[in-house]
Amino acid sequence: MQTRWTVEAGADDEGLRLDLWLTQALEDEGFDVSRSQVQSWLRDGRVSGPRLAVKASDKVVSGEVYVVCVPEPEPVVMEPESMDLDIVYEDADVIVVNKARGVVVHPGAGHHRGTLVAGLLGRGVPLSPLGGGVRPGVVHRIDKDTSGLLVFAKTDLAYHKLAEQLRLHTMTRQYRAIVHGALAHDHGTVDAPIGRDPNHRQRMAVRPSGKPAVTHFRVLHRFPAYSDLELRLETGRTHQIRVHMAYIGHPLAGDPVYGPRHTLPIDGQALHAATLGFVHPRSGETLTFEAPLPDDMVALLHQLTEAAEGRGAG
Repeated sequence: MQTRWTVEAGADDEGLRLDLWLTQALEDEGFDVSRSQVQSWLRDGRVSGPRLAVKASDKVVSGEVYVVCVPEPEPVVMEPESMDLDIVYEDADVIVVNKARGVVVHPGAGHHRGTLVAGLLGRGVPLSPLGGGVRPGVVHRIDKDTSGLLVFAKTDLAYHKLAEQLRLHTMTRQYRAIVHGALAHDHGTVDAPIGRDPNHRQRMAVRPSGKPAVTHFRVLHRFPAYSDLELRLETGRTHQIRVHMAYIGHPLAGDPVYGPRHTLPIDGQALHAATLGFVHPRSGETLTFEAPLPDDMVALLHQLTEAAEGRGAG
């Protein structure tokens, strides 16, 4: 079995290597692939395009159309694992978890064990299969080095209802973040489309051809070189807050991808999914949950406050 997938190169794709561009495009469509896999498909003749023979080093031209025959992936056996989990809420339809920093939500390239999904299965939690083979019950995700609240669907009804709320932007998702620099405005909105960075396939970037992305922010505290923010997602693009804050010149403290090298001492970006709200898929009741800041972010804010007060006293 295989899936035939057709993709057309846009103006922003002009000049990219074919293997890199195809890998990015497939990942954007939800395929779990690596660049080496795509190179293998090119060698095996699974990719056809405007030229009689296509190879990995070909340069993409805007308007070109390629067809990729994606082989059926090998079935993934999800192994339940014993894991300490911070369960905030659970009933027959949903389970809300406060994810620790450093934990991956579901298996993917380079992360096959120690995932939050495996921990839920190890706890005996039934998860809706509608999320996919390695993503049962997964309605939304947060990055490995972001902490905070996630809701998982235990039933198919819950999956459909929660996914619809995400699509309609009616699910409440508020974050806390520590960013570099003192923002000039007390509140604002970043409305800038996000797509795959054409030069670094593991990164996202603001691109005219990207998908719509909107982030609202409010300044809670200003320090001489940092700001404590509350942010609300209107959309949910990959790395959205990290990309948007770097785009306006205020990257997250500790961000290993989008932030500066010299930053605050924290293992991963200082970002926490603090508030999650949704309409219960069965009862229709509006549920709202809050997770306190993790200890590392509390310690950083304490250090910044002490430093600011010390500077003021001096």
